[in-house]
Amino acid sequence: MSTERTAATSSVLPPLLLSTLVTAVLAGLAADITWEVWARVFTPLWVGGPLQPAALVQSVFGFKNLLLAEAIHACVGIVAYPLAYLFVARPIARIVTPFLPWWCVGIGFGIGLWVFALYVMAHIFAGLPPFLGFGQLAWASLVGHMGFGVVCAAVVKWRERN
Repeated sequence: MSTERTAATSSVLPPLLLSTLVTAVLAGLAADITWEVWARVFTPLWVGGPLQPAALVQSVFGFKNLLLAEAIHACVGIVAYPLAYLFVARPIARIVTPFLPWWCVGIGFGIGLWVFALYVMAHIFAGLPPFLGFGQLAWASLVGHMGFGVVCAAVVKWRERN
C-alpha cells in the first residue's frame, strides 16, 4: 500500500481503539434517548400515537415477543448505527463532501437511516407501502431519524475534541 493511500485512509477512518467503541456507544446512547423521547413523547402530540420501531422489527423478523424486538432495535441504535456513522457515513462525507459541517453530515446520516428503515426494512422486507405512504407517521419518523443523526454526530464531535 502506498504512503499516500495509508495517510488518506488513516485520516478518514477512526482508529480501531477501545475509545472509538466507547465513543460509538456514548453517541448511540444519546442518540437513542433522543429518538425515544421524540418517538414516545412528541410524536403522539403530532400524529396521535407513538412511533413503534419494535413493531417494524416484529414484522420484518416475524417475532411475537415485543421485548425482544425492543432490545434488537435498541442494540442497533446504540451500537450498529453509531459505528456505521463512524466507519461509513462520515468517511464517505469526508471524501465526497468535505466542505459540509458535521451537523449536515449528521442530518444526512439520519435521512439515510430513515430511508433504510422505511423503504428497505418496512417496504422491501415487511411488505408495507414505501415510506408508509408518506403520511404523518413517515414525516415524524424522518424528524426522529434526523435528530438521531445530529445527536450521534454531535457526541462524536464532542468526544474527538476531548
